[in-house]
Amino acid sequence: MKKQVAVLTGGGDCPGINPVIRAIVRRALIDDYQVLGIKNGWKGLIEKDTIPLNLESVSGILPRGGTILGTSRTNPYKKAEDLKKAKENYKALKITALIAVGGEDTLGVAYKLYKEGFHIVGVPKTIDNDLSATDRTFGFDTAVNIATEAIDRIHTTAESHHRVMVVEVMGRHSGWIGLEAGLAGGADAILIPEFPIDIDQVCTLIKKRHQRGKNFSIVVVSEGAKFTKSSEVLQDEELDAFGHVRLGGIGNILGKEIEKRTWFETRVTVLGHIQRGGTPTAFDRILGTRYGVKAMELVIAKKFGQMASLQGDKIVSVPLQKAVGSLKMVPPELYEMAKVFFG
Repeated sequence: MKKQVAVLTGGGDCPGINPVIRAIVRRALIDDYQVLGIKNGWKGLIEKDTIPLNLESVSGILPRGGTILGTSRTNPYKKAEDLKKAKENYKALKITALIAVGGEDTLGVAYKLYKEGFHIVGVPKTIDNDLSATDRTFGFDTAVNIATEAIDRIHTTAESHHRVMVVEVMGRHSGWIGLEAGLAGGADAILIPEFPIDIDQVCTLIKKRHQRGKNFSIVVVSEGAKFTKSSEVLQDEELDAFGHVRLGGIGNILGKEIEKRTWFETRVTVLGHIQRGGTPTAFDRILGTRYGVKAMELVIAKKFGQMASLQGDKIVSVPLQKAVGSLKMVPPELYEMAKVFFG
C-alpha cells in the first residue's frame, strides 16, 4: 500500500495557495506517495470530506487564485466532539502525514495535533505577512501590488477633484500591506495597527500640504488601525471560531473626521477582498511552489512539527512552535523611515 500524505488549506484564501498544492502533488509523486486533499480546512477532516489529488487535479492551477480545496475558519479544538472526529478520521483515512497550509490559527491547531502525536508539517499562509519565523508569506506580494495599483489610480482622481482620499487596506494586527503599498504608491500618510492614530497630527499634515499648494492628499489606513486610546473598529460584535472579530469601517470614520476637521472634501475607498482575489504575482507563484516542495520533503524526511520558511533567499524549516509563538509586527524604525515621505 502506498504512503498517503494529506493536505488542507485553512483560514482566509489568498493568491499562491494553488501553487503550493500543485508543488506538493508533483513532489510527492516522485517518491511514490499518494496525495489526499482535505476539503474546506479542518472542517473537512471533521466531516471526512476528501478528494484524491493527482497530476490531472493540479493541471493548470498555477495561475489560479484561491484554493481548489476550499477553506474555512473551523477550529476543531472548539468542540470536544469535533476534535474527536478529526482525530478518528485522521487514523481512518490512513494518513502518513498531514500538510497544513494556513496562518496563525490553522498552524496553531496543527501544532496542538503534533504535540498529541500526529505527523504534521506546516506551510505559512497569511496575506498580512505577520507570521513569525518566515521573512515572507505568499499572497502578500500580490496584495501589495493590487493595493499599490489602486492607490496609483486614486491619485489621478484625487488630484483632479482636489480631494482627500482615504484608502483602507487589509491588516488586522500588523500593517505590512499598508506600509509597503503606501510607500510604493506615494501615500501622504500611512496609518497602521502598530501605532495609534493621532487624528490631530493627520489633519495638521493635510493642512500643511494644502498650504504649500498640494490640493489633494492620499491617506492609507490598515483595517486594524486604532485611534489613540480607543479600540478597533468593528463591523459587528460576532466572533469567528478562533475568537476574532470582523474588522472594517476605520476608513469611513477616518474620512469623516478628516473632512470635519479640515473642511476638505474627503472620499473613502475600502479595497477589502479585492486584495485577496485573482491571479498571484510571479513572486507568489514561485514562493508557493518552493514552500510546497519543501513541505513534502519534510514529510519524506519524517521531520514533523516543522514549517517551511523563507529565510533570506533560502527555504528552510523551523519548528511550528516558533511560527505560532508571536506575530511579526512592523518595527518602529521602519515606520520612522516611512514618515520621511509623509506630507
